[in-house]
Amino acid sequence: MAPTVTSMEASNGHEVPKVASIKTLADSASFTFVPSEYTYTKNPNEQGDANDPEHSIPIIDFALLTSGSPDQRAKVIQELSRACEEWGFFQVTNHGVPENLMQSMIDVCHRFFDLPEEEKKEFQTRNLLDPIKCGTSFNVDIEKVHLWRDYLKVITHPEFNSLYKPAGYSEVSLEFSKRTREVATEILKGISESLGLEADYIAKAMNWDRGLQILAANYYPACPQPDKAIGLPPHTDHGLVTLLIQNEMGGLEVKHKDQWVLVNAAPGAYVVNIGDQMQILTNDKYKSIWHRAVVNNKATRISIAVPHGPSLDTPALPIPELLEREGQAPKYIGMTYEKFMELQASPAGLKKPCLDHLRVKHN
Repeated sequence: MAPTVTSMEASNGHEVPKVASIKTLADSASFTFVPSEYTYTKNPNEQGDANDPEHSIPIIDFALLTSGSPDQRAKVIQELSRACEEWGFFQVTNHGVPENLMQSMIDVCHRFFDLPEEEKKEFQTRNLLDPIKCGTSFNVDIEKVHLWRDYLKVITHPEFNSLYKPAGYSEVSLEFSKRTREVATEILKGISESLGLEADYIAKAMNWDRGLQILAANYYPACPQPDKAIGLPPHTDHGLVTLLIQNEMGGLEVKHKDQWVLVNAAPGAYVVNIGDQMQILTNDKYKSIWHRAVVNNKATRISIAVPHGPSLDTPALPIPELLEREGQAPKYIGMTYEKFMELQASPAGLKKPCLDHLRVKHN
């Protein structure tokens, strides 16, 4: 798959929002407080404890999933089922993706965010599915509070797109996105089997060979008042599965049993979570879990989330075999993945969870 290096002009007919990047704000010397437009109030009763062993997200050994004995694989499939049902989040170790490749991906994204603002302007756009887009916050046109975050989003499948700067980005992102997708494909097979289905059932139903993969890098600079700002507010992911890596600064919190739990990922592990499309497919058996990104006052956190979804024209629907086995009626109506992503980015998607828009109303 040869890289297609894409560039876009900010003058592509869509005016780019006039909100300064959070990096510009955080780098200003006189900066000692959180401006009012970034002030975010958290619920003080929802604190978590990352050191409580009961609140550690499950670990899935990828090597045993893919090359263990049949007994070992069956055991890992059971562990995967439990992780999906009880947490919706897990970390994957022994996946074979070199740790230095993961570090290089983080480093090259950091270098992108360090580029002068003028050099990043050509990639700023409002269009949801432009192959490359960077910006700040989430949707500055409709949100009430700005987020303590800059982002870069690049579509890397079904067509690979890349940046021509900084140097090295294209080569590193090609290898990283390819290797990450290979891990995601095996995880999807495991999830499919954990539901009592053929390993390739979900991949075939969701047109995985044409499925969307986005490389989404997040930049969260140190914040002088971390309790008064948020990197990303509570949300669920739109796809099937998301794989995430981060630098040494933590900040990902997961809602588990009504508590926010800080994720302490093992070095070199992928943190994986179930997305909304998987919740629809499983008719709520595997839930897309609320999570958020908190900020700190010590150092910049970089995370790279890689959501994987169906092809854009594919609607997710509850799997008929599961409904029959469980004696359930479908809880969701169908909507193409592209329409679902548009909903998530719209005012309606901010007002109530996207899955609630698709829920079947029973009299």
